[in-house]
Amino acid sequence: MQINRNRFEEHINTLAKIGKIGETGVCRLAHSKEDREAVDVVKIWMEEAGLETRIDGFGNLVGRIEGQDKEKPILMLGSHIDSQPYGGRFDGTAGALGAIEVVHTLKDNDIVPNRTIEVICFSDEEGSRFNKGVFGVRGIIGQLEEGELERKDKNGMTRLEALREFGVEPDFSQSPVYESGDIEAFLELHIEQGPVLESQDKPVGIVSAISGPIWLTVTLEGFAGHAGSVPMNLRQDAFLGAATITKEFNELVRNEGTPNTVGTVGSVQTFPNSRNIIPEKVEFTIDLRDIDLDARTRLEKKLYQIIEDTSKTLNLEYSISEDTRSDPRYCADWIKDIMKEEDEKLGYESPTLMSGPFHDALFMSYISDYGMIFVRCEKGISHNPLEYAEMEDLQKGVELLYQTAVKIAQS
Repeated sequence: MQINRNRFEEHINTLAKIGKIGETGVCRLAHSKEDREAVDVVKIWMEEAGLETRIDGFGNLVGRIEGQDKEKPILMLGSHIDSQPYGGRFDGTAGALGAIEVVHTLKDNDIVPNRTIEVICFSDEEGSRFNKGVFGVRGIIGQLEEGELERKDKNGMTRLEALREFGVEPDFSQSPVYESGDIEAFLELHIEQGPVLESQDKPVGIVSAISGPIWLTVTLEGFAGHAGSVPMNLRQDAFLGAATITKEFNELVRNEGTPNTVGTVGSVQTFPNSRNIIPEKVEFTIDLRDIDLDARTRLEKKLYQIIEDTSKTLNLEYSISEDTRSDPRYCADWIKDIMKEEDEKLGYESPTLMSGPFHDALFMSYISDYGMIFVRCEKGISHNPLEYAEMEDLQKGVELLYQTAVKIAQS
């Protein structure tokens, strides 16, 4: 093994203490004081690895080491270090710190890359705080939308206010920072967040593609009334509408989706949220994703019909806002080929598998070829304090990342 396992493990464990909840959980919401503390610590590790660092106008932490041939498109490595509010120690972090370890290992071996390498910790990949994620990566590729800075968290703080509190003055004039041709390849290591590798008893996997997500926010409006006096047949119960839509959406995905289709209602807000008042307004999120775009489109149309029919039956008003939409994105064959060649040398016999969750890599694919490496995680658990990956597996994943990066950097 080339990488320094002790150093990598120490970095993982140290970062897990920032925003720690319970024995193993982490809460480092985007642009929070915990997020900033983590960025400051990781910035030091980047500099120890020989990277020149900066924090850009989107909150991304970027480290750079110049290559011998400055005309070559750069190699970019990275992931994110923000977390879910009830998250684990490895989601994003393993890839961000693994990328730093790759560059540190180059330094340990006195290797000066032919092409420039950048390591990036993307800002707000998770999207849990402002209900719209992958903010930093969309910033650098020019995919930010109107109203991004006005989005509010559950406490009423806007993203603009949060970024300023984080220590950044947002500068959308920088966007896009990179365009097609600037980056030779983007590589990201991540825990699998699923059970496939564990079921195959393999520590590492090579990703073939990332399924495309649609994020919707649905608002239903009825009429509040006394829970004890309004007859059932006269109610306009917005929560009943949300429950009905959720149930029918679940049945739609289960019965008519592909084996890779997943659908989730993940966040529900009820007004006035009182035990003895009929809910007047409910806002809830829908997450629909598939590797098959045609299948996803077909189910999306049927979902809209479910929402319309349910609202009409229960005498509710409804609105739908689209928060995120991305097509499935496929990893570059030439990068997968390098990974497979290096994997064979390492003796891992890593399988190829798709990614259900989206990652920063999905958006990087719009301007660059990309490749991903997955590392086995226990029972496929993620977005949960019980998330766990063996250090031996992580080491193997970072070693494959290192060998792949060296091959591309020196080409």
